[in-house]
Amino acid sequence: MTLASVASGEPPQRGPNIIFIFADDWGYGDLSSHGSSFVQTPHLDRMAAEGVDFANFSVNSPVCTPSRVAVMTGQFPARQSIHQHFQSVKAHIGRGMPDWLDTQAPSLPRMLQGAGYKTGHFGKWHLGSVSDSPTEDEYGYDRFATFNGSGKVPIGKGGLASVDHAERFIRDFKDEPFFVNLWLHEVHTPHLPQERFMEKFKHLGEAEQVYASVIAEGDEAVGRILSLLKELNIDEKTLVVFSTDNGPERSTDDKGHKGQGLGKFYSIGETGGLKGEKRSLFAGGVRVPFIVRWPGVVPQGKVDTSSVLTAVDLLPTFLEAAGVELPEGYEPDGQSVLAAFKGKTFSRRKPIFWEWRGGDNQDYTWPSLGIRDGKWKLLLNQETGAQELYDLESDWAEREELSARYPEVAQKLKAKLMDWKASLPEKPSENALSKARSKVKR
Repeated sequence: MTLASVASGEPPQRGPNIIFIFADDWGYGDLSSHGSSFVQTPHLDRMAAEGVDFANFSVNSPVCTPSRVAVMTGQFPARQSIHQHFQSVKAHIGRGMPDWLDTQAPSLPRMLQGAGYKTGHFGKWHLGSVSDSPTEDEYGYDRFATFNGSGKVPIGKGGLASVDHAERFIRDFKDEPFFVNLWLHEVHTPHLPQERFMEKFKHLGEAEQVYASVIAEGDEAVGRILSLLKELNIDEKTLVVFSTDNGPERSTDDKGHKGQGLGKFYSIGETGGLKGEKRSLFAGGVRVPFIVRWPGVVPQGKVDTSSVLTAVDLLPTFLEAAGVELPEGYEPDGQSVLAAFKGKTFSRRKPIFWEWRGGDNQDYTWPSLGIRDGKWKLLLNQETGAQELYDLESDWAEREELSARYPEVAQKLKAKLMDWKASLPEKPSENALSKARSKVKR
């Protein structure tokens, strides 16, 4: 199905339904099939057994908003001057950011909508946080029900409320090609565990009990979607992808407030041994679970440890799966990885770049820029000059720093990184600035 065939009135060849489930703050080790020491994820484990589990997928930011921008646009979030999460106009000004994702930016749902797909977004949004932010339909959605957005879904009902909306949408459009973004709240704070899950995990310690309960709720959301596809007999017509927006949150002594949800004391996600966590460009902050399922197309029970995939690949991949051409003049930062989804040999052509402006120069958060090209990954901090080099083929967890041993490799990667950095916009788009900026004291 192409945009041209839709415009000409030709009957399009139906592409698959596409469902992208994006959880929040899960570590690579937060699946029982990935070796978690205490959580249970039977539905995701089954999804992996019925599809492909990719071990080398990374998101394009270690925090929420820019990670989601990469998925929506197929381009690195720095191209939209989005480096941290959306918060307040004053914060955005200080960070050199816009106030929302520009509606004129490339948009995956809009591209699929233009090719005849019904499109829906349910769950977290977080692509605009001020009162005059655009509504979700301006990005190409036929239906939406969101939190951290304009279509209010109470966080207190968590991922399962979002699934209610997604299920209704899927039932309504089961006979047409559809695209669903289901962006779950779990396991971001505030933690609001359900009693039935707390009872199941009562044998665990206090923090482990809460965290395992919240993970279980997110896992159940995945199970409900997979069960519905079978019930409606559209299982083999549907590509389902599960991932999460960044690595696990760092635990603190904040237990939260009674009646308002539990705090970061209970945020004890596991990276599976990877260095770093949320807010870090090290592996633990950006390498996350990534499972693909499409019966009859995607191999069953494969663990892919060689294909290097990243979030900006999703847009060109989903379009290729749907038979939709990239819009004229649009150049994704990613590339289609549909061959890898199908279990074929895949070789990455494009480097992966990161920019992160939220580090405090402590522990794992200090890198402000990063690049992966081939087997090499370079991380550096522009202000301090600190840098680290890793060979990811032999050092998956990023434990052995190699810049002194391979200075020529580090220098070559740094030059590519600086060229990329120089190509980025110096200020955000005027189309994505709030009227409230005129009232902010500088």
